[in-house]
Amino acid sequence: MHKSKLFCIIILICLSITANAQEKTLQAIKINHAVKIDGNLDEVLWQSVPAATDFVSLYPVIGKPSARKSIVKIAYDDAAVYIGAYFYDTVANIRRQLTARDVIDRQDADVFTIGLDTYHDRQNAFIFQVTPAGVQGDARESQTASANGTSIVFDRSWDAVWESKTSIKSDGWVAEIKIPFSAIRFAKKDVQQWGLNFGRITRKINENSTWNPVNPNLSGDVNQWGNWEGLKNITPPLRLSLSPYLSGGVRVSPTRNGTITEYLKSGGMDVKYGINESFTLDMTLVPDFAQVQSDNVYLNLSPFEIKFDDYRSFFTEGTELFNKAGLFYSRRIGAAPAGASGILQKYGSDTASYRIEKNPGITKLYNATKLSGRTKTNLGIGFLNAVSAPMYAKLQYKNDGTDSIILTEPLTNYNILVVDKILKNRSSFTFTNTNVLRKNNSRNANVSGIDLSFFDKKNIHNYSLSGKYSYIWGSQQTTTGFKSEGSYGKVSGIIRYSAGAAVISNTYDPNDMGFLLNNNLFGYYGSISYNMLKATPKLLNYSYRLSIHNNYLYKPFVWTDFKVGASASYLFKNFWDVLLQFETRPLWYNDYFEPRTAGSVLKRAPYYYFSISGSTDSRKKLFINYFLGGAESPLPRDPYWTSTLGFRYRFSDKFQLSSSLVIDQDKGNWGFSYKNNFGEPIIARRNINRNTTVFSAQYNFTPRMNWTVRMRHNWTYLCNTNFYTLKKDGYWNEIPFENDRNRNFNSFNIDMFYTWDFLWGSRVTVAWKNAIGNNVYIDPYQNNKYIHNFARMFDNPHSNELTVKVVYFLDWLKLKR
Repeated sequence: MHKSKLFCIIILICLSITANAQEKTLQAIKINHAVKIDGNLDEVLWQSVPAATDFVSLYPVIGKPSARKSIVKIAYDDAAVYIGAYFYDTVANIRRQLTARDVIDRQDADVFTIGLDTYHDRQNAFIFQVTPAGVQGDARESQTASANGTSIVFDRSWDAVWESKTSIKSDGWVAEIKIPFSAIRFAKKDVQQWGLNFGRITRKINENSTWNPVNPNLSGDVNQWGNWEGLKNITPPLRLSLSPYLSGGVRVSPTRNGTITEYLKSGGMDVKYGINESFTLDMTLVPDFAQVQSDNVYLNLSPFEIKFDDYRSFFTEGTELFNKAGLFYSRRIGAAPAGASGILQKYGSDTASYRIEKNPGITKLYNATKLSGRTKTNLGIGFLNAVSAPMYAKLQYKNDGTDSIILTEPLTNYNILVVDKILKNRSSFTFTNTNVLRKNNSRNANVSGIDLSFFDKKNIHNYSLSGKYSYIWGSQQTTTGFKSEGSYGKVSGIIRYSAGAAVISNTYDPNDMGFLLNNNLFGYYGSISYNMLKATPKLLNYSYRLSIHNNYLYKPFVWTDFKVGASASYLFKNFWDVLLQFETRPLWYNDYFEPRTAGSVLKRAPYYYFSISGSTDSRKKLFINYFLGGAESPLPRDPYWTSTLGFRYRFSDKFQLSSSLVIDQDKGNWGFSYKNNFGEPIIARRNINRNTTVFSAQYNFTPRMNWTVRMRHNWTYLCNTNFYTLKKDGYWNEIPFENDRNRNFNSFNIDMFYTWDFLWGSRVTVAWKNAIGNNVYIDPYQNNKYIHNFARMFDNPHSNELTVKVVYFLDWLKLKR
């Protein structure tokens, strides 16, 4: 390459890295009286407020002046922040689809975004959004940095109470917003400087522009915002709000002996109290979590447990501190009683001497409390406590009708404490401790962790270290274990790379309150990527990535597997995207977990896996996404393939339908089947078919009233073809075929919700749920085709639940006035 060309390339890379040096600044203007939020900017006070203009494109072309003119003004008084924004556009081009609150991404709607970094720590922020149709969205943004780059998390479950009004004008649209100080947190200082940015999504041209330029070649987002300086004499108000609720309904559940009808009634309250300017106490008393989406249940054939998403807002809202160390899995709190499955296995058959009268599948909570906040010195503290009730199964002896009560889950107390100190250059130090105490001292757990993340001054390199220690004690066992990890990475620029190593002892166990698939691991890894975000004649951006992993057991120290992965992604100028992926384990490798027996190993064949996925332009009425993958190994008749086809069709600005179909077929799946009379693991080779269908519909009556329905069916059919015992080296000896070990699994749910936010922060929800019964058996030999199986599923009884819940928001400041 010619020296002058090489020099130019180096200069361009350096410019792309330093492009964020420009930080815009707005002087804070304090006004004497509140702004009337009516969607018009005709009040005289707006004329004296300086404007934020000259937005710069972030997407699809970086650094180009925005194609549409935007004018945003921001002011404050003693009670709130006020924003007035005018977005120039042709009226016919303004996109104003109605959606549910917070459901804004990739919809056919223009969006105005306000970001407030109130502590100016360049890592955490409050996000507020509004569309021309008046739909609100808000979130807590946090950044977790590691050698692999900065992970930006938007906590959409965080819902603040604030006001907005929009209107359509002859040459654009207007948004007027009031954000009360009680909705956010900030330090108590005489003069303050906040991080600030405004964003605009113009859906017609698919442009995302920001007031202060953000360079995606640099690690992080909030650290590239502008400044709002000179806020004087603002005092954090008393933050006290009460959200009492009442709920009631009926549930009809099928059993072997007919149906059981339960009348549901509950009442409780959520409380938010600002202890001081930095910390907020959240409490939920007698919580009711019935009106949440059903879990995506499927047949788990692996030796590890399934991790489900949590849809309970109390345990997801404002929990960025608790999640920073990866030791908090909120579904542990209020999970299924540990002894419930044992009751089903022992007494669930018709031949059992006892009949199950009651066996709760969810652990009830007495209360839950969390305290979180950040001081003006950027010290974050989070504390969460929850107490779950003891749960019992009720059995009836079939001969004489006498009852027997069995404890399935003891009274349990859950705690997590997090201390997070933000250092210079976006670096951080985090200490986390989780503690679980059970009555009767059956099993208790304490896990502690320290996480360090360091950036250099130029925000190019990151060094991360972490250490975790677990201590389990009680009448059942006493064990200790550890996990440690270190990594380095170049996290900014066109070329990025990382390397690291991790060790997890065979006795490390954070799963009383956290989630870890498996312990007993030593491994090291590395990756390199090329990220070209500058548009070319045919592409808007593209990237390539290569990674390697090499793993061992920690004890005994033996090699397990070596994996290589590669990917290439492309975004075309028509806004279609394509992702190509390749993965291989090129050597025969050792699986010490699948046999589920100490000292046994399953030798697995090398494989090569390819996939292609992508989606069409999400602005169109018909939006399609797809995935197609396949793998092969040296073993005969061993193909694997998977496919996904999804679509979303928008009939109008109020109504849309979406659906997805996932089909997996593994002709040569190897896995644990059972143990023989000598306690040896028997491995089956099997043909597995999995089909998952999801259908959903949304109708939005107004920006604050909507109706949604979601139906999901998962079918897994397992047909065994061979059975084997394992040799000491992990290879196999075939044994005579075992009949009656095929499996036919079905999971079916319908969730329907009607929600109406009749006042700011107050809501009525009507929910209907339908699900196939837990005890349904569909013969896998007679119904081994999807259509036959689907028909049989509706021949079996389903459970039904109908509930109504009313939540009323009370703000102490308004009550006081």
